[in-house]
Amino acid sequence: MAYGINRFLTTHTGSLPRPDDLIRAMFAKEEGVPVDRTGLAAKIRAAVAGVVKKQVDSGVDLVNDGEMSKPSYATYVKDRLTGFAGSSNTFVYQDLSEFPNLAMRVFGDPGRSRRRTPACTGPIGVGDPAAPLADIDNLKAALAGANVAGAFLSAASPGVISLFFRNDHYANQEAYLLAIAEAMRSEYEAIAAAGVILQIDCPDLAMGRHIQYADLTVEEFRTRARLHIEALNHALAEIPPERMRMHLCWGNYEGPHHHDVPLADIIDVVFTARPATISFEAANPRHAHEWTLFERVKLPEGKTIIPGVIESKSNFIEHPELIAQRIARYANLVGRDNVIAGSDCGFGTWVGQAAVDPDVVWAKLAAMAEGARLATRQFWDG
Repeated sequence: MAYGINRFLTTHTGSLPRPDDLIRAMFAKEEGVPVDRTGLAAKIRAAVAGVVKKQVDSGVDLVNDGEMSKPSYATYVKDRLTGFAGSSNTFVYQDLSEFPNLAMRVFGDPGRSRRRTPACTGPIGVGDPAAPLADIDNLKAALAGANVAGAFLSAASPGVISLFFRNDHYANQEAYLLAIAEAMRSEYEAIAAAGVILQIDCPDLAMGRHIQYADLTVEEFRTRARLHIEALNHALAEIPPERMRMHLCWGNYEGPHHHDVPLADIIDVVFTARPATISFEAANPRHAHEWTLFERVKLPEGKTIIPGVIESKSNFIEHPELIAQRIARYANLVGRDNVIAGSDCGFGTWVGQAAVDPDVVWAKLAAMAEGARLATRQFWDG
């Protein structure tokens, strides 16, 4: 860990609750209603300032913009890249297909039901190079005078873009991934060049198994995952690994998740990605047991992990002592300097998504900060 602080730091996955007025404006934009761009930009800038302050007040060390400018962590690219048009993609979630009543509830939430995922219908290129620069400027303005250990901005991986946006143009998946990687490279490099940590969101490396590649065997999926990482590494070739982190995810929805690919089946492939830090779900009931994997799998030199120690789909506020125990499990196995406390996933993955009450979100983050303090006493002060 390169932050030089003798304690356990805290962070989160990226998306955070948005103000009601911003939600209304972004709903209108997604539905094609004319929106005053200047007014929307002002709402976003104010929301970033507010969400940074709330993170600091909650005790978060490594903060971000809460993804205030994005309708979601992945679908925002349709507004920044060219080549996407036509009908939205459709998805079959392998776990939810067995529980149709639950599926209707999951897909019917206000945010998810409004998302737009048009197909790739032409050559992909950069359509709005100013957008990531605005994100950087908004975050830096909000950070002025803030006492934080660091900051990050998230960006969609080539693989997750290929998951959400159907390919109707390129000859094959490899060509499609490479085209996305080339188009996204400028956003990745702009964030890193600004002195902000780049987070690459990679649900495709886990969630992709039971959605995009549900018909494949695990070994066939691993082959596809390697292809995704090759494209990602190509796009990140000029960025030092220590300036990047990546998020691994099985899907931020309250479903059964009984078809999730085990972390043990993909961790070696994930380790081949260039980012030095890996964030992953580790608190929810389907993946909380996987900390034992590190009893037999050695963390590669130079890698840091951000295990989720609080859930992103539950209104339970985790007890700080439980959070400290979760941090300690990993620290005992991979070393205290290689662990940062995080959340399983985002708390506002889609605009309007509110599985966790916004006020509870800040209480959960504050509990995480207290749990990190308890763990620090054990590992540094004990």
